[in-house]
Amino acid sequence: MTTKMNRFNSTVPVDEYLAETNVLFYLSDAVTQLLEHKEEYTQFGVIRYFAEYFSSVKNSNHVLFREYNYIRATPHNRASFVRVFWRCYRQIGKSGDLLSMLEYRSLLQLLCPDFPVEMVQSAARIVLMDDAIDCLMSFSDFLYAFQLQFYYQEFLDSVLVIYQDLLSGKSPNTVIVPTSTSIEQLPPLATEENDKEGQQQGGVDPSTLAQCIDALCDRFKHSRPPRSCMREILEQTDKVSYYSFLMSLAKHDTINHNIGALPNKTELLIDPEMDQELDKLISQISVSPGSNSSGSAVGGLKEVQRKASPRRNIHHRRKMEVESDGSTEETDSSEN
Repeated sequence: MTTKMNRFNSTVPVDEYLAETNVLFYLSDAVTQLLEHKEEYTQFGVIRYFAEYFSSVKNSNHVLFREYNYIRATPHNRASFVRVFWRCYRQIGKSGDLLSMLEYRSLLQLLCPDFPVEMVQSAARIVLMDDAIDCLMSFSDFLYAFQLQFYYQEFLDSVLVIYQDLLSGKSPNTVIVPTSTSIEQLPPLATEENDKEGQQQGGVDPSTLAQCIDALCDRFKHSRPPRSCMREILEQTDKVSYYSFLMSLAKHDTINHNIGALPNKTELLIDPEMDQELDKLISQISVSPGSNSSGSAVGGLKEVQRKASPRRNIHHRRKMEVESDGSTEETDSSEN
């Protein structure tokens, strides 16, 4: 969709670069954190503090244990949180465990205490095609659906408004491209389920939906899946439902690559470096007096939480480099 913006490119206006990379957002947060915990941070030196802060942003470690409004504030934050979730709980996928929506919510809230259940429900609906969301899901299925829903939330909410209009029989010429106000006025989930019961099985005409989505794309230049991917999916079927469309998007390798948070599905559970770290942790637990040798993913995370909390300074948080390989090279590299 767009090429990565280069800070050394003199042809890029300063205001445009700052807006695209969200530099001012991170600078404001860094100053706020410094003022709120002045005594704790200033003992290391202000210059070192800012260096540590922006290093953590670059390496995608900055979202761990932060509030929900922060982790969803920028595309880079969203991609970083998806990556943190994957790195923390990859062992669940390796073990082949199936978990419920509520269990995935609990895991997410260990990383972000105020993470909303509605976001988890939306991801579960993609996996389960809007069937009963209390069914069990594999880690990989939930992870890619969650990535799509979390990263493109506003765009998908707008697509849902369009889809419901088409489902109710409105002509494409009368379907209104949603505004932020109309998105806020979406009906509650229970109402949606009643409206879709018996209706959504047939879906809508994919070419009509594609036409409306194409118009919508003009308003979502950086927070939407590539048009080519959406057209490709919609051209492969005679009828499409909202959740089948989203599931196809979640599985699309190009979309996953553009977000830049996760590897391909074939490589999702392969991470020798992380395996070595987990083996070390398990061996340390097993030789500790009175320790529990289970070594589960959640247990390991609880151990991490005892070492680092949201209120600890950034130097403490960096000790638990969950994904220190640096998934992105620029704060805007996860954008399309």
